[in-house]
Amino acid sequence: MTSSHDAVVTAWREQAPRLIGGLVRLTRDVDLAEDLANDAMVAALEQWPATGVPQNPAAWLMTVAKRRAVDQLRRAERHGRAETWLAHELRTEEVGQVHGADPADAVDTVEDDVLRLMLLTCHPALTPESQVALTLRLVGGLTSREIARAFLVPEATVVRRITRAKTTLAQVARGQDPDGGALVDPPDAAGRVRRLPAVLHVLYLVFTEGYAATAGADWLRPELCDEAIRLGRLVAALVPGEPEAHGLLALMHLQASRAPARTDAAGDPVLLERQDRGRWDRDAIARGVESLGRALAAGAPGPYTLQAAIAACHSRAATVRDTDWTTIAGLYDRLAASTGSPMVLLNRAVARGMADGPQVGLRLVEELAGVPGLRGHHLLPSVRGDLLARLGRGTDACAEFERAAALAANARERALLLRRAHALRADPAGDG
Repeated sequence: MTSSHDAVVTAWREQAPRLIGGLVRLTRDVDLAEDLANDAMVAALEQWPATGVPQNPAAWLMTVAKRRAVDQLRRAERHGRAETWLAHELRTEEVGQVHGADPADAVDTVEDDVLRLMLLTCHPALTPESQVALTLRLVGGLTSREIARAFLVPEATVVRRITRAKTTLAQVARGQDPDGGALVDPPDAAGRVRRLPAVLHVLYLVFTEGYAATAGADWLRPELCDEAIRLGRLVAALVPGEPEAHGLLALMHLQASRAPARTDAAGDPVLLERQDRGRWDRDAIARGVESLGRALAAGAPGPYTLQAAIAACHSRAATVRDTDWTTIAGLYDRLAASTGSPMVLLNRAVARGMADGPQVGLRLVEELAGVPGLRGHHLLPSVRGDLLARLGRGTDACAEFERAAALAANARERALLLRRAHALRADPAGDG
């Protein structure tokens, strides 16, 4: 793989949401914006090996995409199909200058296009499932397969949701936006509150994918965590009276504080009980605790605030043994009662296993064996393996870790599970 190819991939992963967001603002067409962004990436793959990587790759991509938009406008004008608003947007002084400029020198100065894009893709005309799927695709940069794993649904289902979402937005664009103004304009205060649950859910999933990647060669994707936190700050500022906006921001800060200790020098995962807590980011913990305080002061704790409270318990403990597992288990009880999420139920089993003993945790895990979404997921046998190892049933735990490894899509996580299985095979009385 060439360095120029790597540069294109890196620029795309880091800048695609800003690129697509800026193009949506100009074209008012999600499909067209995505096509233009993809065209710019193809142009980079073709040109950068010969011309070298530009000093500002993101600006280069935006410039090329805008040029393609101008070209499409001209073709449409020749056939009498150009939209007057599109002609106005693309014939502004900015685009006129960009059209004749060197792509390496152009700078896109709009900083909130990603938030604008997220508010658009969380439009109330879409179903909640389609809102989240489309936003994860465009804002989070996740593939359909990654989104499917986050939703615990087949990949084909995610593809259909994204297609329907784009079609619906195209239909809405031809009419009047129920939240006021043009489709691409940010919604008013009431509109922001209506879209908040979807926006927060998307940010949570984007952060989660960055914190523990579902697939690929890397365990962490820090750029996704950083972007989710950046957007989380903007959202909390937009709706300062909404407790869950602060609760999610608190959760992300507290979880991100562990990132320096979550991998070793080789990039392999380090489990919570073996992390060097001296490497945890104390500034991030302080920011998280501050946001948690704002969330609790603003109203009754919701799911994100409860998760942030759990993370805060971990941040206060010097070791795993010092952790207040009784409080954490109680918080998970409340969280499970309010959400019914399969992953929350699985984490509750872990917490109860720490607070009340591994036999209790194992019983709760066994009750989850038939829960839709967990059947066939690698975390179920992984947790079962942990609990069996703590009960001294090393041979059974080894089999569970091997089963989990066979189901895991992330290469680093798969390798960790196999190492734990190998350790138990060598020493069945160990803890893996």
